[in-house]
Order: sequence, then C-alpha cells, then structure tokens
Amino acid sequence: MPYTPPLRDFAFILDHVVGFQQVRDTDRFAEATADTVQAILSEGGRLNAEVIAPLRRPGDVTPSRLENGAVVSPPGYAEGFRALADGGWIGISAAPEFGGMGMPQTLSTAFYEMMAAACLSLQMNPLLTQGQIEALEHHASDALKALYLPKLISGEWSGTMNLTEPQAGTDVGALRSRAEPQADGSYRVTGQKIYISWGDCDFTQNVCHLVLARLPDAAPGSKGISLFLVPKIIPNADGSLGQPNSLRVVSLEQKLGIHGSPTCVMEYDGATGWLVGAPHRGLAAMFTMMNNARVGVGVQGIGVAEGAYQHALAYARDRKQGPTAKGATAIIDHPDIRRQLAIMRAEIFAARAIAMANCVAIDMATATGGADWAARAGWLTPITKVYGTETGITVSDMGIQIHGGMGFVEEAGAAQFLRDVRVTSIYEGTNAIQALDLVGRKLSDGGAAVFAVLDEMAKAARASGMGAPVTEAVQALRAATEWMLGQGMEARAAGATAYLRAFARVLGADMHLRAAASGEGARVALARVYLDQMLPEYAAHLAAMRADPAAYMDLTPEDMTA
Repeated sequence: MPYTPPLRDFAFILDHVVGFQQVRDTDRFAEATADTVQAILSEGGRLNAEVIAPLRRPGDVTPSRLENGAVVSPPGYAEGFRALADGGWIGISAAPEFGGMGMPQTLSTAFYEMMAAACLSLQMNPLLTQGQIEALEHHASDALKALYLPKLISGEWSGTMNLTEPQAGTDVGALRSRAEPQADGSYRVTGQKIYISWGDCDFTQNVCHLVLARLPDAAPGSKGISLFLVPKIIPNADGSLGQPNSLRVVSLEQKLGIHGSPTCVMEYDGATGWLVGAPHRGLAAMFTMMNNARVGVGVQGIGVAEGAYQHALAYARDRKQGPTAKGATAIIDHPDIRRQLAIMRAEIFAARAIAMANCVAIDMATATGGADWAARAGWLTPITKVYGTETGITVSDMGIQIHGGMGFVEEAGAAQFLRDVRVTSIYEGTNAIQALDLVGRKLSDGGAAVFAVLDEMAKAARASGMGAPVTEAVQALRAATEWMLGQGMEARAAGATAYLRAFARVLGADMHLRAAASGEGARVALARVYLDQMLPEYAAHLAAMRADPAAYMDLTPEDMTA
C-alpha cells in the first residue's frame, strides 16, 4: 500500500515539543531555517513515498542472494539507491567540506525514519554509511578523511561495521581477528566476522569495512582492540579504484525478515587496512558509529511502526465486518479496533518525540560543546533505542491483529512489518544491554543528567491542566532513580529493563503533555489516550524493578525443564 510521510507530525514536534528553534539559533546550524527544514522534509518525504516505498515488498519476496561470491540485490534497489545518493541524502548531516549538507542530525534522523517506513532493508545501507562517515570525521587521519569521506557521502562507496565474531558477540573483548603492521603504514587484517549487514553491495563501486582487530602487542580483553578501515577494493591515491582486497563474503544468513538486506559472513585473509584512531583505542572510535547507530535503530523501529500503523488504519477503514451500535460496518468503528489504533498512534508519537528530543540534544552538544547537552543526549540514547524498537514490534504486532486472519496471510503485507522490525531490539546492542548502560555508565554522574530531565518533566506537568498523573509518575520515577543509585551493580542489572521501560513511559507522557499544550483537539485527545491507557504501566515496571531477583535466579537449569 502507499506510504504517506508524517510531515505534519515532524513539523509539530520540532516546533511545539522538542525546541528545535534552539538548534536553529546556533551559529553551527544557522542555515537550518524554517524554509530549509520544510523543503528537506517535504522532498525527502516525496522520495521515500514515490521511489523507496515501492521496493519494500519486492525486496521481501526476491531477497538478496550470493552468486559467485558477490551479492545480487533485489530488483529496483540499485535505482532506488541511486535516487537517494544523487539527491545528496546520504550526507544530510555530513561536513560540507567533504560534500555534505552540514544539516542537524535531527533532520537526518527524520529522513531516515521515513526511509525505514518505506523500505527498511534498503535503508540499512545508507544508515550504516552515515555512521561510518561520523566515525571517520571524528577519528580518522586527514589523509583517510580526504580519500574516503567524499566517496561515502556521494554514495559512490558504502560503509559497514564489523564487530561480531562466532565466539565474540556482546563480549567484544573476546574477538580474535588480528592486524599486523606493514612497512608502508598499512596493516594486514585477518579474521572472520558474522552478521555484517550489507557486507557486499552491487550498486556502489566499493564497500568500506570498519573492522575491529588486535595488534600483535594488544592487551587481552576490550582494552586491546584497534579499529581498521578495510576496503573491498584498494583505492589509489587519487580515489580511483585499484586492486581487489583479500576479503570475501563466505555466505549470507537466512533470516526471519529484512530479506532485501544481505547479512554476510565476512572473511579477511591478510586484507590491507588502515588504522582509524589510536592503537588499542578501537572501541572508543567504533562507539562513535555505534551510538549513531543506536539512535538510528530506535528510529528504524519508529519508522516501521508508522508503516504498520498506516497499513492497519487503511485496512480498518475499508474492511466491512458487522454493524456497530451506530449502524456503521467498517471495523474502525468497533470500539476495540479504534482503541488499538489510538494506542498505536499515541505510542508512535511518544517514541518519535523522544527520538527527536534526543537528536536536538546531540545537535546542541555539537553546536555548543555543552557538557549538559552531551549528558542529556547520552541519557536519551538507550531510551530511544529501546522504546523505538519495542514500539516497532508492538505496533506491528497490533497491526496484524487488526487485520484478523488476513494479517497472518503474507499477501496482506501486515506480517512483513513485524518480521522486518523484530531484529531491531537485538542488534547494535540488545535492548537489555541498553538498559544496563542506562543504570550503569549513564548513572555514573550520580544522577545529574537524569535529575535534570526529571526536573523539566515535573515543571511541565505542573503547568498542564492534564498533568496530575504525570506529576505523580515523575515523583515515583525520582524515588526509583534514588533507589537505583543506592544499589550495587548486581541489583541495578536485575531491575534495569523495568527501570528503562518505566522511564520511557513517563517521558512519553511528558511529550504528550507538551503536545496537548498547543490546544489542538486531536493532540489533546491523543494525550488523554496515552495518559489513561498507557502511562499507568510505569507503576508495574517500577514494582518489577524492585522485585527480588532470587525468584528466578534460584531456579536451576534443571528446574527450568518441564
């Protein structure tokens, strides 16, 4: 079915909810005027609706495949990607000196949400490239920047990141890939990596891999990891392509969803690469790309949720099934169908607003160098990732339910949203890892960043005529945060996921209150849905947070057997 970009929601959130004007007012992003923002979102929406969205279904039924060691992408992907690259969309937020637009990440994120809704499998390719661009901007040598960034930004080349190995998933410190220095300053990289999205590509001239590996003098564990840029084809000094590198795609994973996106097993056999950042500091450099990707993956979930919601809404308006008390026959007039659709809409709005608030904080930190903005962005990133991806899964599942029996039939198209989005809660650090990061590293400031956010939410709730339940929720969340700060890491870990979900619920309510302050009838009604139907869940999450983990930790593997 057609995809309609949620341009009104984006404009409303930027203007009335997340304070995007602050970003416009900085010298760094002064060119992001109201007219420029509108033009970027409108044209980006048109591209995704007209060019990218028609590729979603073909990529599912005609997946990427491996032929003679090379990936063959689904029909239409090459043309869709070329339209994306030719329009300059890959470099929305990249540095102008290398060919980027230099726009705020907030706008780039809005564009990539629309692309995820249109075709998640294809969207993964430029999203990874965008993350690699940011990592190189921050950590690569001037020579690497000059050679690689213009090609990545133009879409002539694409980028990947290579972390996971068969024996080293979440425990990255267990990786075995190695890199040996050469006399010319390059390195020979050897090892195998798995789960590499778009590890090969037939619509870009080169594929550039960021690969984690160990130098000969590396210490054990994560402190001994370095980062290397390893291209599929070794470029000449002038940017032209030289000899093929010593790497190959071993196989493609057969997956539940995102069939159009090839997930590769990569083998490096003495492949030529160049060090990015300092020796043994590879994780610090890679985390620049990973943090970008964590926000991006949360937004993937929101985009897919929007697509699933639009699909379900259209079906509910057209499907005739039994009369209601009002005599209507379309299922959208049945109370439970209307309830589900309203919850889907309210969930998406809250998740989208949180992601936009996160990006505003990132942009303000970039523009001002303010530590408070950086801390806020750091706090919101795991919440954006978890809430965005869980929204994608929940909303896509509800979309199938609204379709009834037809939702279980692939021909209806509802199932693909759930199959595609399911992986987002797993990659770029599982959602449980995001929760551990929130209660661990992100609380290492003694709660300064979180208490600043809580103070703002409390102030907004007091100013709203609808804010009483949010005021109560913020108070409970403050007490929960103080409880967390008083615990050791083992207790924090046990309650981490519940704490993050509670925080996301209350933060979503804050976003809806800000929207309702506009006085628009639909915004007020949607806020009521969220406050009445969804906000109360925070109390259950906080109760679970404090529950004694012995209830399940005392169960032995034998006890788990039926």
